[in-house]
Amino acid sequence: MDLIGFLPQAGSLAWTVASFIVALSIIVFVHEYGHYIVGRWTGIHAEVFSLGFGPVMFARTDRRGTRWQLAAIPFGGYVKFMGDADAASGKDGAAIATLSAGDRRATMHGAPLWARAATVAAGPIFNFVLTFLIFIAVLQWTGVGSDAPVVGEVQSGAWDGPNLQPGDRVISVAGTPTPDSEALFTTVADLPPSKSVSYQVERAGKVITIDGPYPFPPLVSSVQTKSAALNAGLKAGDVILAVGDTPVTAFSELPALVEATAGAPLTLTVWRAGETFQTELTPRRRDLPRAEGGFETRWLIGLSGAPLFAPELRHPGLVETVSLSAQQTWNIAATSLSALWHIATGAISTCNLSGPIGIAEVMGDAARSGVESFVMMLAVLSVGIGLMNLFPIPVLDGGHLVFHAYEAITRRPPSDGVMRVMMGTGLVLILSLMFFGLTNDLFCV
Repeated sequence: MDLIGFLPQAGSLAWTVASFIVALSIIVFVHEYGHYIVGRWTGIHAEVFSLGFGPVMFARTDRRGTRWQLAAIPFGGYVKFMGDADAASGKDGAAIATLSAGDRRATMHGAPLWARAATVAAGPIFNFVLTFLIFIAVLQWTGVGSDAPVVGEVQSGAWDGPNLQPGDRVISVAGTPTPDSEALFTTVADLPPSKSVSYQVERAGKVITIDGPYPFPPLVSSVQTKSAALNAGLKAGDVILAVGDTPVTAFSELPALVEATAGAPLTLTVWRAGETFQTELTPRRRDLPRAEGGFETRWLIGLSGAPLFAPELRHPGLVETVSLSAQQTWNIAATSLSALWHIATGAISTCNLSGPIGIAEVMGDAARSGVESFVMMLAVLSVGIGLMNLFPIPVLDGGHLVFHAYEAITRRPPSDGVMRVMMGTGLVLILSLMFFGLTNDLFCV
């Protein structure tokens, strides 16, 4: 065995697993804390709050009698309420029968219907709240583009000659006036690819004209997780000079050149920190959501572009931040549900459904890309887990809510025998879905 060659792979695997465990532990803790705290508020007593399963590594009982524990298998967690027979909130009829009326009220099965439903729904809701709060924090940390056509950060790259500078107010681009940031970026987006562009800017109180680089050069802003580009070692800040023998001037030229390969390997000529090199990679077929809804299938290498310059940033107010964060959370949920529907109807490949290995790879890649990337993927995963738990499948929170809805309509809960059958069926469905996702991880490219 080549031990030296194996060490980097082992280190990468450890990083991937650690990133996944950290992300999953945060999401599971928030989810279960939602169950716990709302149960406490509604008078349902939690006996155990466990992060992880299996042998207990650490435990502490608080003054309310809840045992908080950390278990050895860090892939999930649960809250066991009084009267529960197991972590899935199965009914312990024998134990409940021995309780007084007052104590029975503190069990999940003896509490009023509204309290039980609120406690169950709180887990997924807290997942959505986590995503919402992450987006608020990120927006406040990074800011949003100002309305004025003022240059913020300027990217360096494989281009010569004069360039824009931070603080420049762009008056016109290629002769087209740019009175505000929207007009500025609309104008530069419509420019045909060229080696240089004429900018008229106000700098230090003077209006000057410079011939600077094309505003959307083939500059890499980010490398997507589980992509051909990531496997090829491409990084943010790289500049793609050519695809095969075809020179590239604008990032907008890359998609057509990649699509034309129809999945065949291609060679990229890349500029990085003053040096030029070549790398070979193979595009991967992916299903992408359309802005108007639905999906389209394309060949991709996994690169995102960046403009030559970013707008000057400002910190949004509270109302704007809340609105933008809610919109982002909603968009992720809607896109996820749309993807599941298209997979179920056969409109897109089932390979779009990842299992635990695929999710771990995504979180590992995100962590390697930086804290912001990891936190954003954490937000996306939190929405996914929240949605999954709302599916009307017994064992999941959504299944329990269906049982509660049945009780609200019929004025009686399902019988214990029906509940056992339904819970067993739900467990089989969940395990089957996990196995399906795992096979995708192993056999889908």
